Amino acid sequence: MRTTALLLLAALSVLFSGTAAHAKDFDKDPKVKLAAKKALDYLAREQRRQGYWEANQGQYRVAMTALAGTAMVAEGSTTTRGRYAKNVRLAVDYLVSMSKPNGLIGYEQDYRYTYGHGFSMLFLSQVYGEEDDLQRRKELKDVLERAVKFSVNAQTSRGGWGYVSAKDGNDFDEGSTCITQVQGLRACRNAGIPVRKDVIERAQKYIRDCMTPDGGIRYSYARQGGARPPITAAAIAAMFNSGEYDSEIVKKMLKYCENNVWPAKGNAGNVSGHWHYAHYYFAQAKYRQGEKEWAEYIGDIGPMILRKQSSDGSWREGYIGPVYTSAINATILQIGNGYLPIYQR
Repeated sequence: MRTTALLLLAALSVLFSGTAAHAKDFDKDPKVKLAAKKALDYLAREQRRQGYWEANQGQYRVAMTALAGTAMVAEGSTTTRGRYAKNVRLAVDYLVSMSKPNGLIGYEQDYRYTYGHGFSMLFLSQVYGEEDDLQRRKELKDVLERAVKFSVNAQTSRGGWGYVSAKDGNDFDEGSTCITQVQGLRACRNAGIPVRKDVIERAQKYIRDCMTPDGGIRYSYARQGGARPPITAAAIAAMFNSGEYDSEIVKKMLKYCENNVWPAKGNAGNVSGHWHYAHYYFAQAKYRQGEKEWAEYIGDIGPMILRKQSSDGSWREGYIGPVYTSAINATILQIGNGYLPIYQR
């Protein structure tokens, strides 16, 4: 009996170690590098000469530019070096041109401007950390310092953010825009731009206040309702970025997402319509958990991403448009490169 049990354990050990090795190999597979390159080449072709990208119907130029630029920086390109240096440089120039005197990066008449503002803080802060040109560094520092002040002033009385500033939006807040601000602010802080600690702490509290008993995060504290798996995945990434890794709250959120976001673990149907948004953030969380967790996750999700790539390098799912899905998927496939400080372990 004891011999049989030992043989069974040995077999299981080989099985699971082989699975982990396969997953780890997938992350470094040339097919992944080629898929990411095809996606970035597609994005390079889609960039307008003024430096921006846009979603369907010409929407969300600021947000799409920041997301596409981030995907290119994840490859290792900067404004002066790499295959996509020209594209990154044009994207930076466009977003800098969109910086308003009050600090907003975007259009004040856009009823969802905090998305683009948050993504732009994240992208520009990653570029700022690698920028060699002193004049450009000075310009980026000024843009980011004003952007941080705008976000701080836009925070609501509960500690969250809405689609627009608290003043413009009657103090309304919701989870997804809160996450973009937390990540953007943390990325700025990591790059040396001052961010008050209490602003991040209030945002952490807002996320905790939106939690349901099963570990999910609601769309909005004010509107209550049930948990939203995509927002929960984003909230985990935000909590990690804000320095909270091992609390019981974060563990509950991770468990909830494993059951409701990750197809191999639970019910992926709960992220229908927001698959790319959910996995953009959940991938960040799994990568920061360590090599073992990341290998298992990307070994499962990665092939799903590759199977749906179009011949032109894009991904065409969703209603926002191929620039959005292609930037998201390219970033997920390249997180393991380690070029983006905000995602590093």
